[in-house]
Amino acid sequence: MKLCIAEKPSVAKEIAEILGAKSRKDGYFEGNGYCVSWTFGHLCTLKEPNDYTEKWKSWNLENLPMIPSKFGIKLINDGGVKKQFKVIERLVHSCDEVINCGDAGQEGELIQRWVLAKAGNRKPLKRLWISSLTEEAIKDGFSKLRNGNDFDRLYAAGSSRAIGDWMLGMNATRLYTLKYGRNRQVLSIGRVQTPTLAMIVQRQNEIEAFVPEDFYEIATVYRDTVFACTKGRFKQVDKAQSIIDTIKEAPFTVISFETKEGKELPPQLYDLTSLQVECNKLFGFSADETLKYTQSLYEKKLVTYPRVDTRYLSNDIYPKVKGILSKLSYYQSLCSPLLSKKIRKSKKVFDDKKVTDHHAIIPTGVGGGATGPEQKVYDTITRRFIAVFYPDCTISNTTVMGDAAGVEFKATGKQILDPGWRVVYGYNPDDLGNQDVMPNFVEGESGPHEPELQKKKTSPPKHYTEATLLRAMETAGKQVDDDDLRELMKDNGIGRPSTRANIIETLFRRKYIAKQKKRIVATDTGKQLIGLIHNDLLKSPELTGQWERKLRDIERGDYSVQAFKKELMDMVNRLVHEVKFDIHLYQNRIRLSDFSCPKCKEGKILTGKSAYGCSNYKNGCDFVIPYTIKGVKIQPKHMKQLLENGKTDTMSELQGKSFVLSEGFGLEIG
Repeated sequence: MKLCIAEKPSVAKEIAEILGAKSRKDGYFEGNGYCVSWTFGHLCTLKEPNDYTEKWKSWNLENLPMIPSKFGIKLINDGGVKKQFKVIERLVHSCDEVINCGDAGQEGELIQRWVLAKAGNRKPLKRLWISSLTEEAIKDGFSKLRNGNDFDRLYAAGSSRAIGDWMLGMNATRLYTLKYGRNRQVLSIGRVQTPTLAMIVQRQNEIEAFVPEDFYEIATVYRDTVFACTKGRFKQVDKAQSIIDTIKEAPFTVISFETKEGKELPPQLYDLTSLQVECNKLFGFSADETLKYTQSLYEKKLVTYPRVDTRYLSNDIYPKVKGILSKLSYYQSLCSPLLSKKIRKSKKVFDDKKVTDHHAIIPTGVGGGATGPEQKVYDTITRRFIAVFYPDCTISNTTVMGDAAGVEFKATGKQILDPGWRVVYGYNPDDLGNQDVMPNFVEGESGPHEPELQKKKTSPPKHYTEATLLRAMETAGKQVDDDDLRELMKDNGIGRPSTRANIIETLFRRKYIAKQKKRIVATDTGKQLIGLIHNDLLKSPELTGQWERKLRDIERGDYSVQAFKKELMDMVNRLVHEVKFDIHLYQNRIRLSDFSCPKCKEGKILTGKSAYGCSNYKNGCDFVIPYTIKGVKIQPKHMKQLLENGKTDTMSELQGKSFVLSEGFGLEIG
């Protein structure tokens, strides 16, 4: 007898029907030489601290760090879970072979392996690995069952992730709660949630500290076209006004008029993050809602596996494209032009090197079953799939350069000549002739114009929305708009596509962040928590992204589990030591922002990415002290000494000498 274990009862039922296991038993289906059972997601979890030793039951600084010599798993304390596990355990011992039919991803592998480990499985293990739950995909998957050992590295990565989260979360949460908690408040720290919160807090601090400044821009209108002065912004109104006075009586002359035809490629297919971003922008869905709707569509066989981080298809999908398009009956008016000719094949869509375990999210061609919000997500996925096979959009880009009394101006315009893929999104080709088109200009033509001085204010950074926060998590806090560059950075992102939504929801649930319409803001509790944490490893998106990369390297076989665990243990030991014995007590920590700049006397001292500086830098103050000089790190305490006394204590790295703040406000070695 072969035992199949699915992740959910609904999926088990589908598999059982296809395999002919039609006899329903208590906790499984049976028939045709198969038993098909299921989990309910996680049946097992890592043991809690008190499961290892009684002394870890109480929260005590002296018991930290808690690092088990060997990690263990246990059943979740739930009656239904225990009952279903007993069924699986009995079937494991009576079967001849186990087929892991869990969700085809890292978390799905972990769920199944823990259950099988707890059940003491010693039987041969096979793996069903499929990207959709259609009957065709399931049958094809069973005809190509893979050896369970092929996924050992995937399990190792998932297990390392869980252990890493346990070690850091359990120790750091107790550490900071015991050290800084007030009124029994638990300060929850997490490997991914804390740097995510730190990004939100940092953005909010930047917004709250922002002081708007006036600036001026010059524009002029010639032949009903607005031209912008290429000199850019002016801080002083009198300088801008003098230019206005100079050009207002002078004629405007066209220097050049250039029109180039260009192409706009169709947007790429969706991975989970880009789909969550799009649905947040279009419909206001949270990341968690989009994941739930897409998971439901997957279980209804309407779309392929959702928890993916690639936007490409493998080449073996190409022969199936026409078949999928032909089955999308609701979209036949859009699909018909594609079906009548050879399907376009682009490297932006098909690239085996960019596909690992699964391809991008696409419709399966199965129809029906989606309503309400699910239908909106399905429509978003399906239109994108259709659009990538349409021709490029053809555009006309126009650039006009002009001059008035030696002052240069520029105007640009774009016209859609052939909408191509934009038709899929409702662009009407009949509207092409009704667009606002820039007039034709002739080089050398000249005439009167209407210059204008525009007063504006600088704008603060924008609050995160779920869409922009997801992008920031994907790129470890870096602002990246280019799709290709963002693709290269995915390995260093914070969390995985499947976990980011849950991280954001956890921050909401713990009241560290709140939502104001679409804006995400840090609460006072969230800001206070980040203010307590001085260890960069805990709150740096970039450093956390590097840890994520190591987990992916474990999955690829390029990094060892032992090395990851050792690095993790070293980090936890160092963290506990720093917080217990350092000690940057929160109430006594150094606040350099309390000090005035020694050079301009007006600004306050800021800590930047690589140096200390003056908050008055926008007005010309160039006071800067790098964090590291001649290989010696200038700590905040040293900076405090420089600001108070003009010199630091003697430093061993300088062989008994000290840094001295010079009259030119640089550093000398004294």
